[in-house]
Amino acid sequence: MNNFSFYDLQPKISNFRDEVLAGLSKQRKSIPPKFFYDDYGSKIFDQICELEEYYPTRTEFSILQQHCSDIADQIGENSLIIEYGSGSSQKICLLLDSLKKPLAYMPIDISREHMLSASKTIADKYPDLEVLAVCADYTTEMLLPDYDYSSLNKKVIFFPGTTIGNLEPEQAVKLLKRSAAIVGSGGGMLIGFDMKKDPQILHAAYNDSKGVTAAFNMNLLTRINRELEANFDTSTFSHYSFFNLSKSRIEMHLVSLVEQTVTISDRPFRFSEGESIHTENSYKFSLQEIKDLSERTGFKLSKFWTDPENHFYLCYLLAD
Repeated sequence: MNNFSFYDLQPKISNFRDEVLAGLSKQRKSIPPKFFYDDYGSKIFDQICELEEYYPTRTEFSILQQHCSDIADQIGENSLIIEYGSGSSQKICLLLDSLKKPLAYMPIDISREHMLSASKTIADKYPDLEVLAVCADYTTEMLLPDYDYSSLNKKVIFFPGTTIGNLEPEQAVKLLKRSAAIVGSGGGMLIGFDMKKDPQILHAAYNDSKGVTAAFNMNLLTRINRELEANFDTSTFSHYSFFNLSKSRIEMHLVSLVEQTVTISDRPFRFSEGESIHTENSYKFSLQEIKDLSERTGFKLSKFWTDPENHFYLCYLLAD
């Protein structure tokens, strides 16, 4: 594949170990949600996206389908498309099919094997497109690989899904500020925002009847056991997800069903019955909050597209 390059900047296992140990040492135990996405976790998430209760993926997909021509006009020709958390790269095909002469595509994902497989498929499907696959944690400081940008018109970051809502507000600000610096003045960011809505719709989306989201959450413990020499008994933990109205966010937890001690890398961690590991937040937004966040971070909200129920917004942010 002459149009495919791979850059392996995957965080070392020590980073995973350090963050897990630090998170479980807190008074309120937590683990960053980015660690859901090992190869198996990424495959489970693909299953979540197909669930009837999980509206964000199909809603955003329909927005892309309906407005792809308008979105392509915003991005323009000869652009480098950088995708954060590319995963299975399904949505990018809709975008690439609509763009006029895209210069290159740079998927960035922390799940190495899952990302490699998907990005090679993209390279095969678009033989005239340069594919620069990067295994990295896009939520941290990182340098883009060297590339000949002489014929580049602009850089545009594609950040679909609800991932911006997984970050704490100040983390989201930092990520968007770094993103504005990456794309530079005149560059853009096409980003998804899950909007505030009926809590019952939100509850169902994160507590599906088939238990796929629960399996996704529990897989985090299985990964820790496998990679960090831990002894979590997954039968003594359960998935718990609810909508925190005061903070306008879904919270996901893994709750200990018994009093127990778990050892990770020879370090013991005590759990009382009912104590939880906080594994994910998913903040929900209003249009005004999107505008305010954009303006705080070196962007302005240039245009947005939504579905008939206003459940989800796909926004084009323009860097100052």
